[in-house]
Amino acid sequence: MAGRYATALFELAEGANGLDAAASDLATVSALIKESDDLRRLVTSPVFGIDEQARAFAAILERAGIKGLVANFINLVIRNRRLFALPDMIAGFDALMAVKRGELTADVSSAHALSDAQIQSLKASLKTATGRDVQINAHVDNTLLGGLVVKVGSRMIDSSLKTKLNSLKLAMKEAS
Repeated sequence: MAGRYATALFELAEGANGLDAAASDLATVSALIKESDDLRRLVTSPVFGIDEQARAFAAILERAGIKGLVANFINLVIRNRRLFALPDMIAGFDALMAVKRGELTADVSSAHALSDAQIQSLKASLKTATGRDVQINAHVDNTLLGGLVVKVGSRMIDSSLKTKLNSLKLAMKEAS
């Protein structure tokens, strides 16, 4: 369902020559949702009614300066009681934009937040390996202890300390 909404928004934005503007507005909405526990609760909780969600998002979108296609899209999502899927819709739109730009997306999990320099270095390494520009979705996974887990398409590179320790543990069990 989220994919259908994302595709519809993508096609509307493309038809109106507004893909970059829509992508920028959606990135702003996504960042606002990630930053605010209250907004995340408003998006995911079925307790809030359509009117409450519409009023809250109208104020948020106005304050963020988001108008036009993206604002209308979010209002439609609210009226259709699909606000809980908005983050997935934004991710779907971003994936369509990446394909249009010829980019790949890499999901990177690390034990600690990566610095800008580390992200740029990782982007350069992945571009060398794949031959295409790569966008990084970085996540912190405290269970990794150290290292990285990188997923690009169907390929996964796991250089995490957790995996190395589990492999060593398994090897020691087999040896005994």
